Amino acid sequence: MDDRFYGKERAEIIAEYVIETGDTVRGAAAHFGMSKSTVHKDLAYKLKYYNATLYRSVKEILELNKSERHLRGGEATRKKYQNKRELKNKQA
Repeated sequence: MDDRFYGKERAEIIAEYVIETGDTVRGAAAHFGMSKSTVHKDLAYKLKYYNATLYRSVKEILELNKSERHLRGGEATRKKYQNKRELKNKQA
C-alpha cells in the first residue's frame, strides 16, 4: 500500500486497526504516522458517512478509552512519583 492514503480508505483502515487492537487515538496516530487530530476527525466524524457499521464499533472503543483515560493518567502519575522516590532512596 502507498504510504499516503486519503478519504474513505484511510478512515476505514484506521477504524479496522482500532477495532482489532483497541488502541487509542494517540496510539493509532503514532502507528500510522499522522496527527491525533486527523485520526480523531476520521474516526469520530468522517467514518459515520463512509461506513456506519464500522463507525458504531469504533465509537464504542473511543467511548471506552475516554472513560478510562483518567485512570491511565493517574497510573502514569503514580509511576512517575514512585520512580522519583526510588531514585532518591538509591542516592541516599
